[in-house]
Amino acid sequence: MRVPPRLEQRFVKVVLWSMTAITVFVLLFIVAYILRRGLPVLSLSFLTENPHEMGRTGGIFSTIVGTLALTAMALAVATPLGVGTAIFLNEYTWESRVTRIIRFGADCLAGIPSIIFGLFGFILFVIKMGFGWSILSGGLTLAFMILPTIIRTSEEALRSVPRSYREVSLSLGSTKWQMVTRVILPSALPGIVTGVILSVGRSIGETAAVIFTAGSALRLPTSLFSSSRTMSVHFYILAREGISMPNAYGTAAVLVLSILLVNIVTYRLMHRFIRKYS
Repeated sequence: MRVPPRLEQRFVKVVLWSMTAITVFVLLFIVAYILRRGLPVLSLSFLTENPHEMGRTGGIFSTIVGTLALTAMALAVATPLGVGTAIFLNEYTWESRVTRIIRFGADCLAGIPSIIFGLFGFILFVIKMGFGWSILSGGLTLAFMILPTIIRTSEEALRSVPRSYREVSLSLGSTKWQMVTRVILPSALPGIVTGVILSVGRSIGETAAVIFTAGSALRLPTSLFSSSRTMSVHFYILAREGISMPNAYGTAAVLVLSILLVNIVTYRLMHRFIRKYS
């Protein structure tokens, strides 16, 4: 018995809408549950005071600073490396065995568990290079973790730029580097920024790799060689040890709100940039 095309189309639309609704519901449920438990804990003192008594009292100011420092360090290292690699693969080489090996390596890096990155960073940066448990060790480890994401998203963004842009730019006498920096990169910037946003979210929420490399000191970091505890590590330790569940939910609420704020602000700037160039 042949199903009428209109009935088949309606059935597919209902299934797809149902899947989308389930996904959105799960997201909203998680966010609402965390905020309902965490928002009552939030206050000015909670955000501006350092933790005391292993986090049982006080606030989370030092963990906020540690999270920002580690994320900034990771992005400062991974963004130029990732975007530069994507430009090299897409604009300066032909498809060959070398490019396939590089892409295969990036895909393999993306699938490695974070605990393995933590062990790698602990052995290389903490012990072998002598950086100790520090923001530098944690930031470099996070940079290796987010590098595959930035490479692949940047490469796809560069591929999405029409080939005619390149041909017209070169026909007007521009060099290849001028074509890349003044034509290709501005057109691909929204996709590149999307990859950076995903990397920021992973950096902020990472626990296993950070606790092995950056440590979990509660004091305010004073340099790149200072040990520091991020908000995700702070939440993990408070919840696992049962030290203070209210403070744990408060920390989780700040994490969720921070990631939402980063996404909202970045997407607004990105859409403004798109309107400007279109």
